[in-house]
Amino acid sequence: MKRCLHCSQSFESHNWVCPYCSLQPEKRGSVPIFASLLADSSSGFKASYFAPLAAREAGHFWFRARNALIVWALEKYGTNVASFMEIGCGTGFVLQGIARRFPAFRLVGSEIFAEGLSFAAERIPGGEFLQMDAREIPFWEEFDAVGAFDVIEHIEEDESVLKQIHDALKPGGLLLLTVPQHRWLWSAVDDHALHVRRYEARELHAKVVRAGFRVVRSTSFIVSLLPPMFAYRLMQRGEGNTFNPHEGLKMNPILNKIFEQCLYLERVLIQGGISFPIGGSRLVVAIKKATTD
Repeated sequence: MKRCLHCSQSFESHNWVCPYCSLQPEKRGSVPIFASLLADSSSGFKASYFAPLAAREAGHFWFRARNALIVWALEKYGTNVASFMEIGCGTGFVLQGIARRFPAFRLVGSEIFAEGLSFAAERIPGGEFLQMDAREIPFWEEFDAVGAFDVIEHIEEDESVLKQIHDALKPGGLLLLTVPQHRWLWSAVDDHALHVRRYEARELHAKVVRAGFRVVRSTSFIVSLLPPMFAYRLMQRGEGNTFNPHEGLKMNPILNKIFEQCLYLERVLIQGGISFPIGGSRLVVAIKKATTD
């Protein structure tokens, strides 16, 4: 169901006109705008990042490996999923990967920046898109699965976002999260990405459980590349304002292929049941608990 952010009533409708208070969101083209004050600027990200991301992520080992892991997790733990919403879909690279593997899914992409949605809409012509603040999701028990991939670390009120995701999921619905991990990896990369935090597993699990979920799988990834990642982060700590966030998107093709192969082998082990305790990122899969749990 849709949820009116003005009167908080839930309703079934093909459009966004609230039958209780008659409020409807403004639109940019076909995209409903639910947080117009944040549509073009936000403290959690920079809209200027979208164009270089869209140009390079399809060939970059990290984005490709993360996509493969997400698609596997959705296939493994989302056997009854027919509808999926991504929070902070950015350029639509993850949604595109999901659309290719699950062409029958209803796919909805949300993003706080209206600019990012133009890239996503090109990649997923059959998708639905809306601009919104993840702290106020305009749905109630609507989706079988919701994903937030390297998103909640940008938001101070991460627990509010998790609770909103919980409310947007149907009973028994699936939550998929990826986040950057380990405070000791903090560097200029995080500063320029406007991260609020890097997570530790226990902290993240506690927040997910408090939001009303049961964790069914949690593992680190980017494990084999942790030593070079840590060395790179150490080098970045002294750079301050001279750090160029787009340099990390430029990879030597041979090194890019080697790194992707390393992460492929990691994924094979994860698929085999191994959950790694440390790594540059963490994947969490959780299920919305029944009210009687």
